Amino acid sequence: MTPEELKQCARDFFAQIWNGRDESAIDRFIPEDAKGNDPDFGMGREGFRKQWREWMDSFPDLHFELGDLIAEGDQVLTRWTITGTHTGAPFLGVNAAGTKIKVEGMSFDRIADGMCVEGFDGWDALGLRRQLGLYDGV
Repeated sequence: MTPEELKQCARDFFAQIWNGRDESAIDRFIPEDAKGNDPDFGMGREGFRKQWREWMDSFPDLHFELGDLIAEGDQVLTRWTITGTHTGAPFLGVNAAGTKIKVEGMSFDRIADGMCVEGFDGWDALGLRRQLGLYDGV
């Protein structure tokens, strides 16, 4: 894939799975044995699907705003910001209270045949927990 095709694949991933809330798109973008570093987003397709459902159930208005995209070889780096309002199911043991969240992060993915076969995510998980009232330390 060309660098522009890799970037478009990343855009489509976020647009369809997250912003479009299309669960069936998970099967199009994530192979069954996908590898990842972030247990908060699950391992493999079904691990990802489980975490995706939790996010969708807890934050019905969840939205990914994409920033920079950089592609080289078979990899693409996507910088993003998540926003949403916790009005649905409990999340991380916290009941919904209408809390608005804003979390920044990046996804570094290896793409093969249009699927994310390996991903490395880095995001402000502590900041999310602070926003939800789970951590008030420094």
